[in-house]
Amino acid sequence: MSEIRRLLMINQNKIEIFQKGKNGTPIIIFTGIGCSFDEWYEVTDLLSQSNRVIMFHRPGLGESEIGNEVRNTQSVVNEVNEMIHLLKLSEPVILIGHSYGGLCAQHFVKVHPNKVVGIVLVDSTSVDLKVLDDLNLPVLNEESTDEYWMEKCHSYSLMNQGELTKIIKPTLTEKQKLFMKDIQQRLIDFQVNPSLYKAMHSEISNWKRDADIIKNLVEYPNIPLIVIGRDKEHCINLGVMDGLPEWELRVFEEKWQELIMYQANLTQNSNLIFAQNASHSIHFDRPDIIIESINKLNYFLLMGEFLQND
Repeated sequence: MSEIRRLLMINQNKIEIFQKGKNGTPIIIFTGIGCSFDEWYEVTDLLSQSNRVIMFHRPGLGESEIGNEVRNTQSVVNEVNEMIHLLKLSEPVILIGHSYGGLCAQHFVKVHPNKVVGIVLVDSTSVDLKVLDDLNLPVLNEESTDEYWMEKCHSYSLMNQGELTKIIKPTLTEKQKLFMKDIQQRLIDFQVNPSLYKAMHSEISNWKRDADIIKNLVEYPNIPLIVIGRDKEHCINLGVMDGLPEWELRVFEEKWQELIMYQANLTQNSNLIFAQNASHSIHFDRPDIIIESINKLNYFLLMGEFLQND
């Protein structure tokens, strides 16, 4: 099965893209903030058996160049639209958006509805994410506010790779340790790239403004949408094991689940799935749910009948 890594010149920056598979409806995967597309190795390996899969690193991530431009969801929309043009994708695509990547995917489909035939939102950031700031969570908020992360990202962006390696001590998950050695090394290198933190700082500083803009754009098009959310109780248990207060975790997770459920109301042609035993990283914990969701969309495209939840 063909696999291609290359750099495309998009808006004056070299952008790293990955393609695998030749046939079927093209799938474009939008990764989360600070996330490498190599994390999706297992998912793309399976999806490429039925679809042409395309991933990209936003400017600053991986080998993608970053200048002094503002990093926001509109920038991503513009870059992906240009990427579609350069790759000569003439048919509408399926979008998969994880976390912040889901916010970007929601923006893209509102601006270019005719270029999208289906969407899978994977524990996606909500256009109403500002409501999370209103929660009274004194312990969780010590190290989770935008201001905290922006300060940390700015500090990291000024360091070199050696300094970042000493501070971050990059590691791999047990599942990632099963990946090919070259992918493992890319995942390690990804974490100690100062440009990553420059990009993250800009994305975090703009995402609430972006969310308001997306919310106030035209109505969401009535195309097939599958919304996948994480397992609330599983995430609470993980947090308790890390020593965090259960009551704060429960307040946060209940609100997060509420926002995920609201996303399923964006269109009348939707499925809502909560992935049991999955954290925010559903592509690690339950890749089968993502594969099943794409199979549903492929069935719809073939038969014109969307599979509803049982």
